[in-house]
Amino acid sequence: MTSEIPAIKLEGLQKRFGSVTAVSSINLSIAQGQLYGLLGPNGAGKTTTLRMIAGLLKPDTGDVQILGQSVTKQPKLAKQPLAYLPDDPLLYGKLRPLEYLEFVAGLWGIDASVAAPKAVSLLGLMGLWNNRLELVEGFSRGMKQKLALAGAMVHEPKIMILDEPLTGLDAAAARQVKDLLVDYVKAGNTVVLTTHILEVAERLADRIGIIARGALIAEGTLEELRGKSHEASAYGAKASLEDVFLELTQAGEAQ
Repeated sequence: MTSEIPAIKLEGLQKRFGSVTAVSSINLSIAQGQLYGLLGPNGAGKTTTLRMIAGLLKPDTGDVQILGQSVTKQPKLAKQPLAYLPDDPLLYGKLRPLEYLEFVAGLWGIDASVAAPKAVSLLGLMGLWNNRLELVEGFSRGMKQKLALAGAMVHEPKIMILDEPLTGLDAAAARQVKDLLVDYVKAGNTVVLTTHILEVAERLADRIGIIARGALIAEGTLEELRGKSHEASAYGAKASLEDVFLELTQAGEAQ
C-alpha cells in the first residue's frame, strides 16, 4: 500500500431518504496523512456522508473506497483500517473503562495479551486512568467522549472518521484531544472530522470540504477556499474560515 493511494475516495456518492436527497453525487479524494475537515450547516449531509464512508449506510449510487478497497464490494477489507466515532457514541454503562476497551478490542479480534496493555496506555493518554474503577454510566459527557475516542483507537486504525469529536469537552479536554489528533496524523494516519467549531478546522485541517444541501460546493486548503470567496477578497489573507464558510454556504443554500 503506497501513500499514492487515497485514504478515502468517494465516487458519485448519493443517498436519498424518500423524496429528500441527503447527499448528491459527491466526488472527493482524501490523501493519506491528512486531517480533513468536512463542514456544513445542520442538515447539509455531513453525517450521512460519514455513515456511508463507514459502511453503516449503503449509498443509492456511487462507491466509497478505503485505501483502494470498495466498501460495497469488499466491506470487510475496506473497514479493517477504519474507525468511526459518531456524535453520540454508544457505550456500555455497566462496564468499567478497561473492560470497555478490552471488549472493543475483542470485537476486532485483538488478543487479550495485546489488548490489556493497549487499554492501559489509552486510558493514560486520555486522562482517564484515575477513573478506571468507575462504571461508565457515572461518567460525564466529556469523559464518555474521551473513552469513546480511546475505543476508536484501540485497534490502531489508519483512518479515523469523527463526527463532532469535541462535543461535550471542556477547554482542557478539547485541547488534549486536538493535540492527540495532530500527533496521530503526524504519524502518517488520516482523520476526517466534522465540527461546528470553525476555529478548530481553521487551525487543524490540512484541507476542508464544505457541503450544502447534500452537495460538495467547495474543497481545498483554506487559502484555496479564500480564492473562491468574494467576502474573503475584502479581508485578503486575513479572511477567517468563518467568513468564507458563511458566504459559500449561503450561496449554496440559495441555489
